[in-house]
Amino acid sequence: MKRQREKAVALRYRKEDDRAPRVIAKGEGDIAKKIREVAESNGIPIHRDDALVELLAQIEIDREIPQELYAAVAELLSWIYRANSALAKESALS
Repeated sequence: MKRQREKAVALRYRKEDDRAPRVIAKGEGDIAKKIREVAESNGIPIHRDDALVELLAQIEIDREIPQELYAAVAELLSWIYRANSALAKESALS
């Protein structure tokens, strides 16, 4: 059985500039690894969802996500918000 290559997609959402989150990077293999490394080095939470990555990987870079993916991405943004809040609390206790 052939092992599937790792994939990654990076999203950006700026409330002032964007109507919806947009794909700012995507790739597989070494590019996916680099996307994860950049995220980690910048303290950006990483969430693994293979099905969502497959859908987001079909979107061109610098394009907003389609309305059909709003609910799934909203769940992801909620997870990131909770992760950031937890990190902030940990930092405040240190």
